[in-house]
Amino acid sequence: MIDKTKKKLNPKVQWAKFIAVLVLYLLFLYWVKSWWGLLAVPFIFDIYITKKIKWQWWKESEGPVKFVMSWVDALVFALVAVYFINQFFFQNYVIPSSSLEKSLLTGDYLFVSKVSYGPRIPQTPLTMPLTQHTLPVIECKSYIEWPHWEYRRVKGLGNVKLNDIVVFNYPAGDTICTEQPYQTEYYRLAYDYGQMLYTEKYGNPDFSAMSDTLIYDLYQKVYAMGSAYLRENGQGLKMGTISTRPTDRRENYVKRCVGLPGQTLQIKDHIVYLDGKANKEPDNVQYSYYVKLKQSIPEEVMQEYGISTEQLRDLNQFGTMPLTAAAKKGLESRTDIVESIRLNTDAPAGEVYPRNGNTGWTRDNYGPVWIPAKGKSIKLNMQNIAVYERPIRAYEGNELKVENGKIFINGKETDEYTFKLDYYWMMGDNRHNSADSRYWGFVPEDHIVGKPIFVWWSSDPDRSGFGGVRWNRLFKWVDKIK
Repeated sequence: MIDKTKKKLNPKVQWAKFIAVLVLYLLFLYWVKSWWGLLAVPFIFDIYITKKIKWQWWKESEGPVKFVMSWVDALVFALVAVYFINQFFFQNYVIPSSSLEKSLLTGDYLFVSKVSYGPRIPQTPLTMPLTQHTLPVIECKSYIEWPHWEYRRVKGLGNVKLNDIVVFNYPAGDTICTEQPYQTEYYRLAYDYGQMLYTEKYGNPDFSAMSDTLIYDLYQKVYAMGSAYLRENGQGLKMGTISTRPTDRRENYVKRCVGLPGQTLQIKDHIVYLDGKANKEPDNVQYSYYVKLKQSIPEEVMQEYGISTEQLRDLNQFGTMPLTAAAKKGLESRTDIVESIRLNTDAPAGEVYPRNGNTGWTRDNYGPVWIPAKGKSIKLNMQNIAVYERPIRAYEGNELKVENGKIFINGKETDEYTFKLDYYWMMGDNRHNSADSRYWGFVPEDHIVGKPIFVWWSSDPDRSGFGGVRWNRLFKWVDKIK
């Protein structure tokens, strides 16, 4: 026993351990450029060399104290390790919806690299590991909003590239109604209810007789009516409470980046154009089709063309189903099963971003819109202020007002703004069944979480047990999903 103690406290071994840990720790501090961490160096020195502080005092105790504290010690160490790894290196993410099918499937579990684009210094550092914003069971916030640090990202291996699949915080999730499905953003509900109330009171407005200034003022009134209605009647409508979330505590979304900072994006007949040139569509891009069947689709046909029971539910409920080009071609060849297939071109205006602009844009014919870039300026006017007011106000923290057709930023009249952040345009590969930038706008750089590297597990939600495991998707590299 004495020999073991002496060996454990061998000065050469302890100094070697201390130097190794210190070098790694200093390299980490250099990487994140946070020298406040030097305050921890004396404690690291004490752990390995001086041992003045009894860090594990409970090991000298007997009975239940030693047993309980050994578990507490292990649990605290595990939570700290998980927090550190998730914050700076990688985390797991599960695909919750079909917006990226058939590229990524519902039930895919992703290994997401924080290092690829550079990890963010935590903006709300006091949070429970393995939670995003809510503690399970007790359903309360899993984080403390103070302290709140400004956005800063440390250097990573690269930047977001065109057509990358990216995990990011949901931009419109800064204000939400807590009891809505998927905790729907407050703004969309406010506009929906505001338009309903305005129409009931005044009838449908005649936009053709209005100037851009009057249209903007009208939508401000619509939003105010909807907002007041939600705040007064939210509980009765089973909306829950209206809550806000800091950037890094908003829901995690995963989409494909189809537009980079400084590019001009336009969608024409559902094809994305960047600076006038058509962008490559994903290999497994899906669009919605009206499908008329002669008989139900057999299980073996569904498996052959990758058709899920969720797609069949869509067909039964809406008369349409999303299909890849290969699946469409395959079904068209089965004249014994399918009577007709045609593209769903029903895309009403007024549902896309910005909700407070009478653009006439739809999901399939959108823009053109310039994607803001850090350090670049744009001329502001009543034709484009609805597009850019949210980045200016909500994402970059300015006070913006429009009075009598004049734009005021931080109390000063202006017709120009220089952006502080880069922005991205994100879309799902399931183009007619994806809540993406067409509906809530730009994704600021401070919302970027990381890059999915590979699928480490995949289970079909329509099947149970080992029969639901998609073995062919395990360890599938996301970069190879084009």
